[in-house]
Amino acid sequence: MIRELKTLVAVAREGTFAAAAQKIGLTQAAVSAQIARLESELGLELFDRTGRSAHLNSVGYQTLQQAQELIRLYNNLGSPAPETLAPQRVSLGAIASVQRMLLPGALARFHQQWPNLRSRVLPGLSMELLDQVDAGEIDLAVIIHPAFALQSDLKWRPLANEPYRLLVPKRAPQEDWRELLASQPFIRYDRASFGGRQVDRFLRRMHFTPRELCELDELEAIGKLVANGVGVAIVPETVGHKAWPAGVRALDLGEHTFYRDIGLVHHSSRSPNEPVMILAGLLEAQAGKAAAG
Repeated sequence: MIRELKTLVAVAREGTFAAAAQKIGLTQAAVSAQIARLESELGLELFDRTGRSAHLNSVGYQTLQQAQELIRLYNNLGSPAPETLAPQRVSLGAIASVQRMLLPGALARFHQQWPNLRSRVLPGLSMELLDQVDAGEIDLAVIIHPAFALQSDLKWRPLANEPYRLLVPKRAPQEDWRELLASQPFIRYDRASFGGRQVDRFLRRMHFTPRELCELDELEAIGKLVANGVGVAIVPETVGHKAWPAGVRALDLGEHTFYRDIGLVHHSSRSPNEPVMILAGLLEAQAGKAAAG
């Protein structure tokens, strides 16, 4: 059965029977046969099948976790037994601003409640982290909501709604944000990120073609560039925001204000375990506390 369990892990990791077959050097028919044999021996249906596609159901996801542990134990047969079992780990992806503002408080409370568990935080852009959640590589992620609809098996839990502001040097002569955006060099929020794409859509909708000087993703660095008089920038006022960098003014976009939606995403079909759901709840509570000031 170890061979079938390894095939199950490969299918979950690669996403399809065909991709798993190519990865482990079998035909697709052989992979399908091994999965069918495993389901027959366990007396369980591990996949929801629609046409030619198959996705792990909640029982399949639980079985996958158990299979990974069995494979680990099998691979360690003959090795000196550890004094204790390897601690369970919760993996969380988070964009940079969330790591600074929300994670420290939420993780501190999480490890107070679960002192024997480990956590791992992976940085990245929202699209990258969304893909990792979808592939089952991480348990959950805190990201910017994309402009497109999420897959039906992904669950979204909103955390914060962040307004965009125009950052200008404190000594900027005009107060009208339109004039400043049209006349000053522009520091662009990276278009590879969901947030940067929002800025790009705003500029096109408002028919602005700013004099672009540089493009980067790190919001703190953008603020410091504005403070140093390099140019102006449109960035979100992040949840828990306390103050802009010295030398910077933030101008309201008035009726044209748009927002960046921050939230948690995880699989809805994989029955996340209790620690994962506890951490999600703590992040929600931390976001509510930060928003309240």
